Amino acid sequence: MGILYVVATPIGNLEDITLRALRILKEVDLIAAEDTRHTKKLLSHYAVSTPLTSYFEHNEKEKAPLLVGKLKEGSDIALVSDAGTPGISDPGYRLVRLAIENSIPVVPVPGPSALISVLSASGLPLNEFTFKGFVPSGASRKKVFLEMKGEEHTYVFYESPNRLKETLDDILEVLGDIDIIIAREMTKMHEEILRGRAGVIAGLLKDREIKGEIVIVLRTVKEERGDFRTELKGFLDAGLKLNDAVKAVSQEFGLPKSEVYKEALRIKDAVKK
Repeated sequence: MGILYVVATPIGNLEDITLRALRILKEVDLIAAEDTRHTKKLLSHYAVSTPLTSYFEHNEKEKAPLLVGKLKEGSDIALVSDAGTPGISDPGYRLVRLAIENSIPVVPVPGPSALISVLSASGLPLNEFTFKGFVPSGASRKKVFLEMKGEEHTYVFYESPNRLKETLDDILEVLGDIDIIIAREMTKMHEEILRGRAGVIAGLLKDREIKGEIVIVLRTVKEERGDFRTELKGFLDAGLKLNDAVKAVSQEFGLPKSEVYKEALRIKDAVKK
């Protein structure tokens, strides 16, 4: 029986790799990589000649059983993503899960992670935090922010550069002018970390072309609860779907959905008149 190693690789700077990770990559029989072309650059830099095979989002359902078969035959395999720790918003969990189900040893080889790197330099409280993955698009984005509203907590997201400005606008609209950190191109040559109020950061980025991978860290604030009707009307006026507004308000105020729903219909009827 072989061993599946889950190996963290650099998120930017090629020096951000552990001595143990390099040893494992040299010693295993096969490396399963998200993008073999990308991983070849890392392996070439460190003179690693281990064979590569592709393992990415669109082939992992078919590839995972094949790799488990090799593990059962005694081959050791290293799982790597393009950057950071496999399985964290990257392919990996299906292979790890299937290996565990087949009693194959799964060994983590820790190292770089974009979200942990940014959090450590954020200056925000980190005794508790929630990683939400990639920010959803469209109306779902506001819905996610609404669910975060009202309590003091630190959240971290990944975001694409072409959607960042819209996301900042929604943060301001739903969560207000809260503390936020925008990190771009972590550990790369053009690394940038912006800290401040959401409005200030949005202003700084307004006329800029945003490039590179983005990490967002924000701190929501505890709010005194006012009249739920005012909050509900605000959400509906902002264009949120009725059911989403009802759910958010009922959770925030601890009210039955039926009561909030009736008020939402009353508000909608009043607008029509």
